[in-house]
Amino acid sequence: MSVSLFAAKWLPVLLLAISNVFMTVAWYGHLKYKSAPLLLVIVISWGIAFFEYCLAVPANRIGHQVWSAAELKTMQEVITLIVFAGFSVVVLKEPLGWNHLGGFALIAAGAALIFRG
Repeated sequence: MSVSLFAAKWLPVLLLAISNVFMTVAWYGHLKYKSAPLLLVIVISWGIAFFEYCLAVPANRIGHQVWSAAELKTMQEVITLIVFAGFSVVVLKEPLGWNHLGGFALIAAGAALIFRG
């Protein structure tokens, strides 16, 4: 699939952001429903994760026209941290402390190194 250079550069960011919302809900959403049977939670999480894959796979396929695999993975990890931080605070009602924010900042600084050069 060939898309414009602009789309190949920015569409993956959008698709990865949306896919990470699905992934975060699949991985952590069940924590609000601890009384639900684990097997049921696993099956529902797999169903949610299907939509994550439907977005992440095209994001990587399209993005690989302009980004390296390492850059795409790094981008996905930073997006994951941003989505997770919001989910943790808004949905799970768990505050983020200075240590969380500092750790996330260090990860972001490491990610910046990937995109240099």
